[in-house]
Amino acid sequence: MARPKSEWPGKVLALIQGGNLPAAIAQIKVAPSVADVTRLQTLLAKLPPTPALAQLNKFVEEERALLAAPRLHRSP
Repeated sequence: MARPKSEWPGKVLALIQGGNLPAAIAQIKVAPSVADVTRLQTLLAKLPPTPALAQLNKFVEEERALLAAPRLHRSP
């Protein structure tokens, strides 16, 4: 049975569309997985471009790279 997709990207997108960028950034910093961040990037690509969105896209890309990088220590 396939695992259901996370609702996280849609919820973060709702924060962004609602204009609550600080809350969205806080959520992105604690993203559950690389796949979720990638899905959020796909959703962001569909929004009309703005300067704030360009900065947010850069931030999301940086966070995705950090989340995808191997870590020396993972807490239990």
